[in-house]
Amino acid sequence: MEISGVISAIVIGIVIGVLGRLVVPGRQHVGVFWTILVGIVAAFIGSAIAAGFDVQSTKGVDWIEWLIQIGLAAVGIAALDRRRPRRR
Repeated sequence: MEISGVISAIVIGIVIGVLGRLVVPGRQHVGVFWTILVGIVAAFIGSAIAAGFDVQSTKGVDWIEWLIQIGLAAVGIAALDRRRPRRR
């Protein structure tokens, strides 16, 4: 993967992480770093899943791939939020 591919994956990962965080109801106690990291991982895994189902490239916007990635990011954010202990 070239440097431009890595940079675009990071940018897309940030967007995916933020959108995944917006999908999860309530307030999450997950920091910005973890949100970005979950988004990047969700973007890579979501792309692989979309490729497995052969829906990774369609005409126009790849809505199915985006929905898979956002769903994975939401699951990741929710899992991290549940794992963190609550402060009172």
